[in-house]
Amino acid sequence: METVVTTSEPPRRRRSGPRRALTENEILDAALWLLDDGGANAASIRGIAAKVGVAPNAVYTYFPDKAAVMKALVERLLGEVDHDVFADRSRPWRERVEALALDLRAHLSAHPGAVSLMVGGPMNGPHALALNERLLELFADSGLDPTAAARATYLLIVYVFGSIALEVADQHEPGPLPPEPDRMATRERALSATLAGHFPRSAAAASTMAGYISTGQYLWGLRRVLDGITARAAASSDGEGDSVVGEEVDPSKRQAR
Repeated sequence: METVVTTSEPPRRRRSGPRRALTENEILDAALWLLDDGGANAASIRGIAAKVGVAPNAVYTYFPDKAAVMKALVERLLGEVDHDVFADRSRPWRERVEALALDLRAHLSAHPGAVSLMVGGPMNGPHALALNERLLELFADSGLDPTAAARATYLLIVYVFGSIALEVADQHEPGPLPPEPDRMATRERALSATLAGHFPRSAAAASTMAGYISTGQYLWGLRRVLDGITARAAASSDGEGDSVVGEEVDPSKRQAR
């Protein structure tokens, strides 16, 4: 009888493949996609890691927490603003401000999920500071002194980001904004249901109110802001100047004003 000897080889240890290469930009791309698709809650560290196909620890190698990711994302979006559109000092300063405001609106409206990040925390990174520097230069070119230019810069930032935030908030579902005419038509249908007997002025203004989220309204408001700044610049040149921030007002004089 023949004896058959068999040998069993030990199972080969499976070699691990090369570690998934990852970059900060890939993380930010994933975070932006998640924000646009599902809103702020969707852009968790786990969600970002799953999107790029890595373990969460890999994301933490680049960013300590979600807040750091969001701050970097704000910086990247602000860095995409085309400074050439408003850096040409041979163009009128108001024209340059409008170009900047429209460029910011276009960039942020394309990523509505990221708009809340702009108004939800300090903008103090290099790109944010560069934007601030450009605005200070623009208002200096308008004839404002450094203090008034700084106040005008803040006013413009509040108007631009506030307007965009309200426009985005009008869209209740996450995702990209529908075309402007479609959104205006939706608003007008909703506003037309306003009971004229209870809110007659609102009912009469329904078509105008439907355009609150339009480019036309955005520019209308921007130009009124700039009109006010221009008027203040003229008043300053006549010696009136701006009042001091935080100036104490005598309570007995408040009613007289």
